[in-house]
Amino acid sequence: MTQNSALRTTTKVLIIDEMHPSIFPMLESIGVEADYRPTIKPIEVCEALAGFDGLIVRSKMRITSETIKYADKLKFVARAGAGVDNIDAEVLEARGIALLAANEGNRQAVGEFTLGLLLSLTRNIARGDREVRNKVWLREENRGEEISGKTIGIIGYGNMGQSFAKVLQGFGCHIIAYDKFAPEKVSAPVEQVSLDVLLAEADVVSLHIPFIPENHHFADDAFFNGFKKPIWFLNTSRGEVVDQTALVEHLKNGTIKGAALDVLENEKLQTLTEKQLSNYNFLAQAQNVVLTPHIGGWTHESYIKINEVLVQKIKAIL
Repeated sequence: MTQNSALRTTTKVLIIDEMHPSIFPMLESIGVEADYRPTIKPIEVCEALAGFDGLIVRSKMRITSETIKYADKLKFVARAGAGVDNIDAEVLEARGIALLAANEGNRQAVGEFTLGLLLSLTRNIARGDREVRNKVWLREENRGEEISGKTIGIIGYGNMGQSFAKVLQGFGCHIIAYDKFAPEKVSAPVEQVSLDVLLAEADVVSLHIPFIPENHHFADDAFFNGFKKPIWFLNTSRGEVVDQTALVEHLKNGTIKGAALDVLENEKLQTLTEKQLSNYNFLAQAQNVVLTPHIGGWTHESYIKINEVLVQKIKAIL
């Protein structure tokens, strides 16, 4: 065995979710040995982590202090996706464990998908499809609106918000953006604005913010009441950032002209509370609502790109 090959076996990573098979040669190329256990039960992960340098997870479980209590060698936790709301970042930081995410890996997918949701809403694509399948042929009733000339408000201007802005730029619309944490990211041709200005001017609002405690129910009744004109509303970030009860009420009163939601407050649809079920039933039946199962970043290309981003970040910290 050569010295180099010996070094390649010194870093071991446990993978507990389904991953695109490209991850294995990529990890091997940087000297990381993968132990692939996508069927491992969450309760088994705690003891399994002993002796591993890294953990790769998607959304199987929450990573907490309990999860890593036996992780005696853990150097990093890598999330194969954009959000890290299923990982207790403070616990990792306290133990000096790096937290990695692959936000860049699916940003193009999310940008394109959000545009698709907007077109589906404003041009009645999903509704028209349902009607024609039922042999209903209505043209005037499905007359839509153009994106051109509208003011598109993007809230959150990280990887996803920037990607949506980029795909919009051929539509002849005015794009404005509000980012509480990094307003300097917003640059021409997108206009950086305050939240108050965005509420006053937007015809379309798209959320691209992370789910952190202060963003819980960011879009609440007061938020929707703040708009100066009826809006089209898009959410491809996290369901918990929207108060679905408020959303339903503003769909009913016309403050919101239509909504496209790739995420819900509770995505385990068999476990909805009575109120969640009431909101869900309204959304599912509303003709001006488009619902999709959290697939904004879910493409064949992003499946591989996420691996590429993660491996480069793992390489950098090793």
